[in-house]
Amino acid sequence: MIQETDAGRAAVDRDTPALPYAATRKALAEAIADIDGLLPGSVVVRHMRCGKQRCACKADPPALHGPYIQWTRTVSGKTITRFLTEEQLARYQPWFDNARRLKDLLAKLEAASLHALERAEDHTKQVNDTASPATTRRRRPPR
Repeated sequence: MIQETDAGRAAVDRDTPALPYAATRKALAEAIADIDGLLPGSVVVRHMRCGKQRCACKADPPALHGPYIQWTRTVSGKTITRFLTEEQLARYQPWFDNARRLKDLLAKLEAASLHALERAEDHTKQVNDTASPATTRRRRPPR
C-alpha cells in the first residue's frame, strides 16, 4: 500500500504548477473530445421564384418553389455550394451543429487559457519582482 504524506504532496505541488482555470480548461477539452464529426459552412433553406411569366410564383400572394436546402462553405478561397435533400439535412445536421459548437468551445478554451496565463504571470510578478519583461521580435515585411 502506498501512503501519501504531506511532504510527498508538497513535492508534487512544487513540480506541477497549479494554473488557474485548470478545471474549466479540462472540461472544455473533454467537450471538444466528444465531437465525433463536423461539417463547416452554413445551411440555408430557400424558396425561390422562377423566370416563367405565368408561373404561380409570380401570383399575389406568390407560391414560391422549394424548399431548396443549400450547404455553402469555402474551400481554398472558393465558395462551394451543394444542394441537400431533407433526409441528408436530417442525417448531417448534428455535424453542422458540431462545427458551431467546436468554434464556441475553442473560443472559450482560448479565453480560459489567456486568463490563466495572465493570472499566473501576475502572480509570478508579485512573487518575483526581478522577472524580465517579455520581449517582442520585430518581423521582416513580406517580400
